[in-house]
Order: sequence, then structure tokens, then C-alpha cells
Amino acid sequence: MRPGRREFVKLSGVFATLAAIGLLGEDEARAQQLAWNKAAFETKNLADTIKALGGSGVAESKDIAMTVPDIAENGAVVPVAVASAIPGTQTIYILVEKNPNMLAAAFTLPPGTEPGIATRVKMAQTSNVVAVVKANNQFFVASKEVKVTLGGCGG
Repeated sequence: MRPGRREFVKLSGVFATLAAIGLLGEDEARAQQLAWNKAAFETKNLADTIKALGGSGVAESKDIAMTVPDIAENGAVVPVAVASAIPGTQTIYILVEKNPNMLAAAFTLPPGTEPGIATRVKMAQTSNVVAVVKANNQFFVASKEVKVTLGGCGG
């Protein structure tokens, strides 16, 4: 049985309480809380995704470098690389605009880590790939359109 949203909220409260009284370190509490954000993975547009991730708005940034192909021959394996030059980068998210679930991947970066990731995502059809960077509790985005010739998400 998969835990629901209420169980997630309850567990988050428990972990926060344990962290507050010192039985659970801050890093462990954060890892447990960020382990699965079901609401974020079920969103259908950028604004809802940012809200589910804890943000209130986003700003375009030229300090985010995305490496994605202009044309992906197979939507099942589209390579995506993101590097951030924004100081204090905490998390990098990959979103695919026209996928059934917009949020495709989330990477939490420990302090002192070089802020860059590389992965492969599935794309249902031609759409924008959006890189969202959370830095100093603010959200920044960059995007690029990728044309898909053979579908990956149900195609």
C-alpha cells in the first residue's frame, strides 16, 4: 500500500519534531522530508509544480546552462544536463512541459558540491524541457524546446 498525502504530512511532522529535540540530525530530517514529494510529481503546469516544491514564483536566469538535443530521435532516452552558476544552488529539477506528469527528476545537492547534473528523461512528444534551480530558497528557470521524432511516454 502506497502512503498518501496525509501520511506524508504526519511523517514530516514527526521528523521535524525529532530534529527539533535533537534525536534526528538536520540532514537526516531533510532527506526524509524530501524523499518523496508526491504532489510535485503529479502537477501539470509550471506554476503548480513550483508551488508544490515550496516556491511562490520563478525568475528567468542566464546563469543556468542546459545541454539538451534540438531533436531527440527517441523520446524514451533524451539526455539532459544542467549546470548552475547561481551561488547557493540547493536543488535542480528537470521538467518536461507536455509529459503526463511535468516533473521528471529532482536532484538535491549537498553544500560544497559543484552544481551540475546529467541524466536521461522520457518525453511523450515535442515540448519544452525546463530546468528549475532552487538557490537561497528562490527559484530560477531556463528552458529549451526539444523535438521528439519517436515518442517515449506511451508512444
